[in-house]
Order: sequence, then C-alpha cells, then structure tokens
Amino acid sequence: MDSKDVMMEENFREQDKCLTEALLESSVFKEFEKSFTEASGMPLALRPKECWQLPLHGKENESPFCSLMAEASKTCACCLQHQQKIIDDCNGAPLTLDCPHGLSDTAVPVKLGNRTIAFLQTGHVFQKKPSKAQFDRMSNQMEEWGIDFDKEKLSKAYHDTKVIGKKQYDAMITMMKLFAEYLSVLSNQIAVRQNNAEPVFIVKAKQFISEHYSEPLSLEQVAKAVNTSSFYFCKMFKRITGLNFTEYVSRVRIERAKNLLLNPNLRISEIAFEVGFQSLTHFNRVFRKMVGLSPTDYRGKLPVS
Repeated sequence: MDSKDVMMEENFREQDKCLTEALLESSVFKEFEKSFTEASGMPLALRPKECWQLPLHGKENESPFCSLMAEASKTCACCLQHQQKIIDDCNGAPLTLDCPHGLSDTAVPVKLGNRTIAFLQTGHVFQKKPSKAQFDRMSNQMEEWGIDFDKEKLSKAYHDTKVIGKKQYDAMITMMKLFAEYLSVLSNQIAVRQNNAEPVFIVKAKQFISEHYSEPLSLEQVAKAVNTSSFYFCKMFKRITGLNFTEYVSRVRIERAKNLLLNPNLRISEIAFEVGFQSLTHFNRVFRKMVGLSPTDYRGKLPVS
C-alpha cells in the first residue's frame, strides 16, 4: 500500500469515526436503543469498526455473567477475541456467533455506500436454557485459566442470564437489520452535510481576514495564523470558497467600502485606505470590476438620507 492509499485509509477511518459519533448522538438512535432494550430485554450498542472495548459492557440488560467475566483480565481478553471474530467474519450481512460459554452475540453492519462504517451489536443471551453440563464445562475452563471465582456467584450469574428463543431472537435481529439500513441512509445525509461544511481552518482564516482586512495581508501570513502550509492553504481555500485568496480579501474590502460610502463626509481616498487598499487607483479599478460602477457613481446612486 503506497502513501496515497495509506492517507486515504486514514481519511476513511476518521470519517467513519465522526459518522458513528454523530449517529450515536442522534435522537433517532437513542429512541431506538431505548425501545429495543425494553422490547427485547437485550442490550444494544453501536460501535465503530475499530473498537478495543467490549461494546455491550455496562449497557442496560447486560448479562450478569458477561458483566462478571469482564472483571477478570483473562476472561475479558477471551470476550474481546470473540467480539473481534464476529466483526472479522461479518461480511456485509448480520452475523450471529456463540461465545465459548454458549451465549449468542450478533453484529449487523451499518454502511455508507458499499463501505461498512460501524456495527449494531446485541446479544449476551442464551437461545436455549443452559444445562448443568454446560456450566460445569465453563467453570472448569475458569479453573484451567487459574481464575479465582466464587462458584456460587458464578453459577447464579450464569443461570440468571436471559434466555430468548430462536424465533424471537431472529425477529429482534430483523428489527436491527431494518434499523441499520435506516442508519445507513442517515449516515449518508450526515456525510453530505459534513463534506459541505467548511473546515475549521477556513472558518478561522475568514475570521482573521475580517479582523485584519484594513492591514496589508498576505496569503503566507493568514496560512501561518491558522497553522497550515501556504501551499495547502492556497489550494484548499480556492476549492472551498470558490475564490482565490486575493479575490476573497478584495471582496471583503469592497463590501466594507460600500458601507463606508454611505457616509457623505468621508472622501473616497480615505475610504480606500481605510479598507486596506494601498492606492486609490487600485481601489477604483477593483471596485469597478466587482460592483460594475466606480465608487463615485455608486455613491451617486445611493438614496440621500
């Protein structure tokens, strides 16, 4: 992978992270999460593709057994491996896998176009009541790992974990799939808004120009003020504003000059220097080019107060 591909991957990761955060903050996700957990009794999480935490840990309706397992580093690592396997094996469609202790977990991809940006996850439930033999195998595994535990507490947590039949579980996954499709549409709308939004450094540059338009201004000076290179600033400023730096500064100055021309007590030469032009000739030329009239003619057409 060359440097250009690496940079593209980094951009995708950053965009996916921002989109996931925006979806998490949306009222529609919060309402669905609340309704889903109340209706199913299962936890729900929206996690980015790259997540190094247990997505369902601490969520409402988390399995008491899974909560207990998360307290021990060995079992927590096992759970993380299981969660990562679900994500790695999820090839664009909902996927359900049982963990080594028999609990089901499901991941449903949320996409932006053909690219998966996040996953809806649920689970931490049994699809059939666990047997004594199943518990014994699990507790024996704990002993082999050298994990000190209260067997009675472990047994209670294991058997208190919710049991949901396959038919109901599949119905919940269908609901998640439909909601993931809606989130995909919503993520596309958010992406369009984010792409149309001006980067922070452009906003800061405009503010800097607005505050210093009456002074001599150079592209290098403004680029330095917003912590970007002159080359990058020049390229991005034109792409985002549709104007090159000189054109934009001239427009700001001419708009200010139009306001000052309302004051009949100010001479045109005074106005020219007030808004940052270094010569009256240059001011007259730029004003006529942008307004279609000379400053004198423009003032003559203004209503007399």
